[in-house]
Amino acid sequence: GGPRTMAAAHDLEIEEAVNLNMDREMKEELEEEKMREGGADKDRFKPRKVHRIVSKWMLPEPVRRTYLERANCFPPPVFIISISIAELALFIYYAVWKPQKQWITLDTGILESPFIYRPEKREEAWRFISYMLVHAGVQHILGNLIMQLSLGIPLEMVHKGLRVGLVYLAGVIAGSLASSIFDPLKSLVGASGGVYALMGGYFMNVLVAADSKREQFRRYLEKSGVLDTLTKVLVALYEEPEKPNSALDFLKHHLGAATPENPEIELLRLELAEMKEKYEAIVEENKKLKTKLAQYEPPQEEKRAE
Repeated sequence: GGPRTMAAAHDLEIEEAVNLNMDREMKEELEEEKMREGGADKDRFKPRKVHRIVSKWMLPEPVRRTYLERANCFPPPVFIISISIAELALFIYYAVWKPQKQWITLDTGILESPFIYRPEKREEAWRFISYMLVHAGVQHILGNLIMQLSLGIPLEMVHKGLRVGLVYLAGVIAGSLASSIFDPLKSLVGASGGVYALMGGYFMNVLVAADSKREQFRRYLEKSGVLDTLTKVLVALYEEPEKPNSALDFLKHHLGAATPENPEIELLRLELAEMKEKYEAIVEENKKLKTKLAQYEPPQEEKRAE
């Protein structure tokens, strides 16, 4: 009964660790409900609500908790919003104040823009980056804005503007360099390179968050002695000269035996030892009293004469 009880307690600890995220989510929901009812800390509640909505929409369930722990709006996602406003403003400028044949595909104005990347003007180094501000049409800019805002804002709330900005600009520069090498006669406009970089950053963020969750669970197992105990039992099975018919029964038996004793059981064992010592002392004392009593009793022959 003892080994099975210990193994069951050990399994319960692991199950509690696996279900820890569910408990935390329930606590967060209760906290949010209290905030709604009390009316206090409304400014704090709004960002948390935004993070929860974003995490449910953007991230798979196993990594939402890690995102919610790290995401915050201090500082706010300024970089992505600023870049998006600049791109939209420049698009409106070329669409409205420059002569255009049509809105859907802008041509005349942007071809003469100092921002567009043109092969014959590649010595103007800023064009390798500034081309991201100019877009060729409504569909082009709307697609890029929607993607970079939906991907960039959640990323920037976790990794902040400097890191996200470096990733975004690296994608833009990589796009212009690749175009100048593989298609050297073609002009280039649009922020698609930065958007692709954000896509890569998003997927890497998901992978890193998942790895972080697995790493936390591994540390928990290592701290609680599970990995060490499993290793010892598996080594014992490997070194066993005669392998048992059931390896699972072998593991269950040795895991139960290797499980640390419950403190309550150890306390009961000490109390039992003390009671045994007291019992033996009482028995010894009883023997001594009987011996003394026998000394004062008259002999058996005297009793018969009376």
